[in-house]
Amino acid sequence: MNKPIRIFISTLSIILCTLGYSQTHEPLSVVEVSELFLEEQIMPIKLSYSITEIKKDTNDSTYIDSKLSYRLNDTTWKSLDIELRARGNYRLKNCYFPPLKVKIKKSHSKNTAFEGNKTLKIVLPCLVQKDNNDNVIKEYLAYKLFELISPYHFKTRLLEVDLENMKRNTSKSYQLKGFFIEDDKTAAKRLNAKIYKRNMHPLNQESMASIRNAFFQFMIGNTDFSQAYQHNMKVLYIEEKMIPIPYDFDMSGFVNCSYATVSQIEGNSLGLSSVTQRKFRGFERDENLFEQVRQEFLKNRLKIFSLLDSYKDMFENENEFTIARDYISSFFEVMVNTDKFKTEILNSARKE
Repeated sequence: MNKPIRIFISTLSIILCTLGYSQTHEPLSVVEVSELFLEEQIMPIKLSYSITEIKKDTNDSTYIDSKLSYRLNDTTWKSLDIELRARGNYRLKNCYFPPLKVKIKKSHSKNTAFEGNKTLKIVLPCLVQKDNNDNVIKEYLAYKLFELISPYHFKTRLLEVDLENMKRNTSKSYQLKGFFIEDDKTAAKRLNAKIYKRNMHPLNQESMASIRNAFFQFMIGNTDFSQAYQHNMKVLYIEEKMIPIPYDFDMSGFVNCSYATVSQIEGNSLGLSSVTQRKFRGFERDENLFEQVRQEFLKNRLKIFSLLDSYKDMFENENEFTIARDYISSFFEVMVNTDKFKTEILNSARKE
């Protein structure tokens, strides 16, 4: 297996033109991507643990010993010794399958696809119900959409998960979709960045990155975030700029999970009756910057729909795909209409 691969970006202007980024956007000259996230095809894995046990110990330092088996391209299965713990807040309390954090010793991951990843997050379906796997695919697609929008993002890898829930005298298996999320420390190392842990007002963050994030959150209909308080958001210090990077999109209108609830910010209602209602939560800035980001999204429109369409066959319920695709279409109806853009975004930007 190869060690993390360095991709040298030599012609910045060509890449910016191809992706639709403005010339003011400055991706790093060297990017490290681990082999795990270089591959796009779905990775089959097997996990075995007690859901009851893993929910009992929820502090950040308590892990249980386990194994992760994964299948290579040649159908060969390999296993890694890992440590697992449950993570998250809302999903941990309300979901049958809690999201997980995986810890892998460097000596165990050496010369494997997992090399360079000491920790990983795993997203699983929340509940045992119809369309639970489709919800995972939609949330995974939200991460992939942000990849098209910004070079500063968390890497992900889609999974087929054979999960064995161990009980006292028996066990039960579940066939689930899931995905790995790159750990924030790994992302910071890849981007030659530092994690900023204090609260910071969005207006003190890099303008274009902040606007892109606000447009993206509006596109997927997500209000369950805070750039200032880093709720479902990390701020990285990159090349003397503060860059917000979002995560956790299960409460968005695009995913539209059965358990999703309208967010309340500091106990205050946003005046929404459904998670599928959009509300722009970006802050007022120079209108020229808003227009610049608007044009970036419009330039990427075909790539966005091409990405969505490439995952259509993975949905168990075709209607779930259609609804999700139509939801993104409704965002672009705002982008192409000057009056709607002014009303729903420019005039809705927060002043404080």
